[in-house]
Amino acid sequence: MKHHTQLKLAGGLFLLAAALSYAAPASENWENLCTKCHGADGKGQTKVGKKLSLKDYTDAKVQAELKDADMAKAITGGIKDKAGKDKMKPYTDLTTAEVTDLVAYIRKFKS
Repeated sequence: MKHHTQLKLAGGLFLLAAALSYAAPASENWENLCTKCHGADGKGQTKVGKKLSLKDYTDAKVQAELKDADMAKAITGGIKDKAGKDKMKPYTDLTTAEVTDLVAYIRKFKS
């Protein structure tokens, strides 16, 4: 009986660890966190995107100017305008892997 209880406990801990380490796919994070402003296609032609003059991620020149580290920093630290107001809120709940995958996802928009 003791062995059975230990197996249940070990199984429960495994499931808990798996749930806590779940990393959402980049496409899911993009859809949930980014499309409202950047659009599903990455062009930034949404109502909010136009208001904020967001860059078109499908433009090869824009992509060439973007550095992966800067994109990761913007995702995790957010972006403020010149007045110090949030232009993009930080997404601090994303894992390092999710941020890396999201940067790679943005790179795929390049024409």
